[in-house]
Amino acid sequence: MAYKITKVKNIFVNLGKDSYHIIIDKGILNQVGTLISKVISPSKAVVITDKTVAQLYGNTVLNSLSECDFEVKLVSIEPGEDQKTITKAEELYEALFDHKMDRKSPIIALGGGVIGDLAGFVASTFMRGIPLVQIPTTLLAQVDSSIGGKVAVNHTRGKNMIGCFYQPKAVFIDTATLQTLQRAELIAGMVEVIKYGMIKDAVFFEYIEKHLSEILELDDVALENIIYNSCKIKAHVVELDEKEVGLRAILNYGHTIGHALEALTLYKKYRHGDAVAMGMIYASKIAMELKLAEEIVLKRQESLFRKLGLNLKDNELNPNDIVRVLYQDKKTVRGKLRLVLPTRIGEVIIADKTSDKVIQDVLSS
Repeated sequence: MAYKITKVKNIFVNLGKDSYHIIIDKGILNQVGTLISKVISPSKAVVITDKTVAQLYGNTVLNSLSECDFEVKLVSIEPGEDQKTITKAEELYEALFDHKMDRKSPIIALGGGVIGDLAGFVASTFMRGIPLVQIPTTLLAQVDSSIGGKVAVNHTRGKNMIGCFYQPKAVFIDTATLQTLQRAELIAGMVEVIKYGMIKDAVFFEYIEKHLSEILELDDVALENIIYNSCKIKAHVVELDEKEVGLRAILNYGHTIGHALEALTLYKKYRHGDAVAMGMIYASKIAMELKLAEEIVLKRQESLFRKLGLNLKDNELNPNDIVRVLYQDKKTVRGKLRLVLPTRIGEVIIADKTSDKVIQDVLSS
C-alpha cells in the first residue's frame, strides 16, 4: 500500500452540530475571506496572530476578509509559548471589547500552536463562546493543535491546564506558509507527524522513513501528503472520542513526559516537538522495560529523530522532579498516571499501572 495525496484536500470532521471542514491547499491565504464567508456571515472580526506572522501574512488575510465585507481588526502579540497565559487572554478580551465584537463575530487564529490555543481559549470564553476559525501556519499547528478543539492557556504548574474543548467553524491550511517556517519549527512539527504513524498507521510511518528528505526539502507533494494523512488520522480519532473519554488519549503519545519537561524548564528550553520526541523515546523505553514492545520499535523512532537532529534524552533535570510533575498532569486519573505506550509501530495502549520506579529507572538511564 502506498500513500498518495488525494485531489480533494477537504476533510470533514463529523461531530454532529459541531462538524467542520479542514481545507488543505497551497496558496489559499488570499482566498480566506471567501472561504470563511461560506461558513460565517460577514460581520466584525478579529484576527489574532503574532508579530512574526503578522509581517508575513497579516495584510494578505486582512485584505481578503475586507474584500468580503468583514469589518476586521488585526491584533498581534509577541511570539512564544510564554504568551499563552490568562494575563494575555485578558489583554485580548480588551481588544474584542474595543472592536465591539458580538456573539456572531469570529476570531481568526492566524499562526502556530500558541496562537491557535490562546485565540481558541479567548473565543471559547468571550460571551460564553464566539465563532473560531483556525488558519495554522506551522507544521505542528497544521497537523495537530488546530484540529480537534482543544484550547488552553498554560499555568506555571502545568502546560494547557486551563482550557476546554471548543471546536472551530473551519480550518484552512495553506501549505505555502511552510516555505517561511524556520527549520527548527519544521522539525518540531515532524515529531507530531511521526507520532501519528506510531499510534495508528505503520504504513504511514514507513512512508515518513522513506520520504524524509523530500519532506525536509519542502517538496509540495510530500508536504501535502503528510499533512493530509496526519489530519485524517487525528480527525478520525476525534470523531470517535471528542472529549478524550478513552481512545483520544492515544494522541498524547510522548506528551505526558514531554509536558513535564516543558513545565520544569518554564517552557524556555524545549520547543514542544523537541520535548514530545524525548517523551516518545522515554515511553518506548518504558514499554520495553514492561515487555510490551521489541527494541526495533525504539530503534526506528530513534533513527528518525537522529536524522532530524533531535536530542533523545534530557541530561539536566532530576528524574524525581519529572515524576512529581507527571502526577500534576491533567491526564492523571484518581492519582494514577496514564501513559501511552507503544506495542509496535502503528499501535499503542493506554497503561495506568506503570510503577514510579520503572519510570525513574528509564529517566535515569
